[in-house]
This record gives sequence, C-alpha cells and structure tokens, in this order.
Amino acid sequence: MNYGSDSKTAVQARYDAQKIAFAPIMFQASRALRNLGILETLKEHRKSGLTIEEVAEKCSVSVYGAKVLLEAGISLELVYVADSKFFITKTGWFILKDELTRVNMDFTHDVNYPGFFSLQQSIVNGAPEGLKTFGNWRTIYEGLSHLPQHVQKSWFAFDHYYSDVAFPAILPVIFKPEPQKILDVGGNTGKFAVQCAEYNEKVAVTILDLPGQLAKAEKVIEQHGLTDRITCVAADLLDHSKPFPVEYDAIWMSQFLDCFSQEDIVELLRRAKAAIHDEGFIYILETYWDKQRFEASTYCLHSTSLYFTCMANGCSQMYHSEDMLKLVNRAGLEVVETVGEIGISHTLFSCVKQTEI
Repeated sequence: MNYGSDSKTAVQARYDAQKIAFAPIMFQASRALRNLGILETLKEHRKSGLTIEEVAEKCSVSVYGAKVLLEAGISLELVYVADSKFFITKTGWFILKDELTRVNMDFTHDVNYPGFFSLQQSIVNGAPEGLKTFGNWRTIYEGLSHLPQHVQKSWFAFDHYYSDVAFPAILPVIFKPEPQKILDVGGNTGKFAVQCAEYNEKVAVTILDLPGQLAKAEKVIEQHGLTDRITCVAADLLDHSKPFPVEYDAIWMSQFLDCFSQEDIVELLRRAKAAIHDEGFIYILETYWDKQRFEASTYCLHSTSLYFTCMANGCSQMYHSEDMLKLVNRAGLEVVETVGEIGISHTLFSCVKQTEI
C-alpha cells in the first residue's frame, strides 16, 4: 500500500512547515474571526467589501483588534483584500457556515485544546495524559457525564454528527434478517436504540454501556415512550471477564471499537460472538481512514486518532480497514457483507461466526 508523496518544492515545503509551527495560534484567530462576527459581517457585505475601520465599528471591536485578526485572515485565506477593502473567501464561508467545520472546530477547542500540550507525554506513557485537564479517569468515557457542560455539548455534537446521518441507511440492512433482539454495545445516549424501536415495532433492544451514559439514555428512551422495548444494562466494557448478555439475534457496534486498543477489540468481539445465536450477526460501523473519498475526511480521521491518544484512552485510533479485518478474524468472526460510503464517511461490516471446518 502507498499513501502520500514528497513532491513539493523546498520553498513550498518550508512554507507548509511554518503553517504547522503557528497552527495553534492561527486556529484561535480563525475562531475569533468567526465568534466575533467578523466573517458574518464580511459575508453580509460580500459584494462591496469593508475597510478595517468599518469592520471594527460593525463588530464592536477595536480597530487594532480588527486589524490583527483580518491580517491573520489573509494568511489563513479566510479573507482577501481588494482596493483596501476586505472580502470573505470560500474557505472563510466554510469556517462560518459549514456544520462539519463548526463541529470539528468546537470539538478541537472545547475538548482537546487544553490537554494537547500533553500529547507527547501520552505517546510515551501510553495513557491519555491530556485528560487530566478535566479529571482523574482512566478514559474520557468514565468522566464524560462529569465534564463541564460546554465540553459535553461539543463532544456529543462531534460524536452524533458523524453517526446520526448514517443510521437511516443502515436500518434496512440490519433488519433484513428480521432480528427480534438487538444488543447495542456502547449505546451512548440511546439514539440508535430509539431509531431501531421506531423502525420496527416488534424489536427489543438492550443498551450496554457505562452507568453515566445510561442515565442520559434512559431519559431519551422515556421521552420517546419506549421503556417497554428498550432496556439499559450497566457494564464495565473493559472488564473482559464479564460476559455480555446472551441470546441476541444481532449486536450493534457503531463508532465503538475505535475507542479501544487492538487487543481490547479482539476481546470485545469474542464476548459479542458468545452473545449471539449461531445464525446471528455482529454489525460494525466505523470510519476507516483508507476508505475515504476525500482528502479532507482522511485528514479529519488522522486528527481524531490523536484525540484518542491524548484525551480519550491513550491506546485507540481511527483504524485502517485491514487492521479491523484482521481483528475480526482473530475473534473467530468473518465479514460476509461490506457496505461502504454510508453517511459522511462510514463503512459497515456485517459479521458472522466463522464456519467450523
């Protein structure tokens, strides 16, 4: 396999190196241009443009503040200048209006930025050292319900943005074998379980997750009037001595296995294998970085891997699809169907127990 190249000129490479060197500073400049209303104001005057003084007046910031941010915006290619007036660029529009970009920026700032000074230490220690910014937990999932509200908001917005759009395309695949009992492992706030119950009025769903997450899920389930068909079971998913509940037709793992090390994934899949009927299915929905159509998606996934390293657990990542296939095989399972390009960037593996020879 081959990825990337080294075809830049030395001049371009050195310029790109400077972008990296100042990236944390320029990231904050981008947020300030967005949050102070400067990009919005330029959008409203995209035909006529505005001078620095006009931007300062309309956005209620000092001329000095508008000047340094707008000049940074030139290098960021968020704005350009023509006849001494500033105009918003296409990239500036995406920073301002694109939901994906907003979700990623808020996630980076609120969840990751304070702790990423500890990335190198996290690599050396094999632990999420950046998480100590918020508290002393083994993983971010244990402390998720205790994080500051604005951090929780950005975390869930990031998590749900990538998964929610995939669910409608996935449900017909999952319900084709007509499952009666589904185990949603790592069910989070219960969104998928609710969609399953609303999609098929006969199915019963069990959510398996940490107590803190289930507290949120139970509220969502009650709001939808589905307490008779959706059950919550608390579990430490990293305690591999504890089996999953059994006798299920299907097990659902959405953006779940990427939260664990490779060895933990194998153990989780073995426990899942023991929890399904012989004809049952295990569905794995993930965003594999080698399965992306656009460079931007791959870039986002490689960045997200570092979130896992520094903030989440210190041992997981957004995996290459071949890595996951090897782990599925080690767990005694085989992939019988692959559905790609789901939602924004997802791939679904439908797995069954390996055929005994």
